[in-house]
Amino acid sequence: MKITIIYDNETTRDDLQPDWGFSCLVEVRGEKILFDTGADGDILLSNIKTLGIDPGIVDKVVISHAHWDHTGGLDDFLGKNRNVALYIPSSFRLRSDAAREIFVVTGPVEIGEGVYSTGELQRIEQSIVVKTEKGPVVIAGCSHPGVGDILSAAGAHGDVYGLIGGLHGSTEFEKMEKLGLVCPTHCTVYKAEIASRCPDTCVEGGAGVVINLPD
Repeated sequence: MKITIIYDNETTRDDLQPDWGFSCLVEVRGEKILFDTGADGDILLSNIKTLGIDPGIVDKVVISHAHWDHTGGLDDFLGKNRNVALYIPSSFRLRSDAAREIFVVTGPVEIGEGVYSTGELQRIEQSIVVKTEKGPVVIAGCSHPGVGDILSAAGAHGDVYGLIGGLHGSTEFEKMEKLGLVCPTHCTVYKAEIASRCPDTCVEGGAGVVINLPD
C-alpha cells in the first residue's frame, strides 16, 4: 500500500501548496482511491499535477464527511475524471449524475479488495480501513466520532496497526501509543503531544508525504 498526502495544512515541499483541508491517494492491490478532496479545487489539482498523479488513474473517491475542507475540491476533480465510483456518507448531498456510480454509505461496506468503510459513525463521518501485512490501517478525515470509536469499528478487521489523518482534539493518547504507526495531519490539535508519546511510531504529515506499507 502506498499513501500519498496531496492536501494538508502543512507541506513538506516548496512546490506544493498547503491549505486547510485534507486529501490523500491510496494505492493498494491495483486500485487507486482518492480519499477526500481538500477545500479548494485549484489547489487540489495543482498539487496532484506537481506530484505527477494523473487524475484519470483514480478508480474510486471516498468522502469522509460533508465539511467543506474535505469536499471543496470534489467538483473540480470530477471535472477531470467522473468515471469513478464515489462513496459518500448519507449526510453529504450530491446530484445523482455527478459520477459514474454513487454509493451512499450508512453502515460498514467493502469498498475494494481489503478496503472497507467503517460506515458513517454517529451519522457524521466514515473512515476507511485498509488491510496490510502489518494489520489494518485506518485513514480518517477529521475523527469527529472520536478516535476510540473509529479504532473500535476498524477492529472488526483485525488488530489495528496504523492511523493516518485528522485527529481533531483527541486526547486518547493511550490508544495511539498501542499502534505501530500514527500520522497526525490536518486538524489534529495535539501533534506535538502525539509525537512525544509515540516517538518511534509517529510520522510527520504534510502534503507530499508518502507512506509505504506491504499489502
